[in-house]
Amino acid sequence: MNPEDLRKAWEDFTNNNDFKLNPDKDHVDMIIKGVLENEKKHNLKLCPCRIRDGTREKDLELICPCNFKIHKTWTTPIEGKAQMCWCGLFVKR
Repeated sequence: MNPEDLRKAWEDFTNNNDFKLNPDKDHVDMIIKGVLENEKKHNLKLCPCRIRDGTREKDLELICPCNFKIHKTWTTPIEGKAQMCWCGLFVKR
């Protein structure tokens, strides 16, 4: 998968949801690069911002997009900051 295909897939993922892709293009580009590097190394599109433990069962929890709506960065509003997923790829609309 190339970077633009991944960006498009994530944009499609946000359709009709309460979140959107982070408007900071450089930040999204950094996440795309990390996810694609992890895919080359581990054959999984793993979040580049979280540390894998090497077991397939645990690593599957880190596939991007992860279940970010359970993380504190999503569930706890911080004044003046957007609610976001763990790595900031997705932000609340």
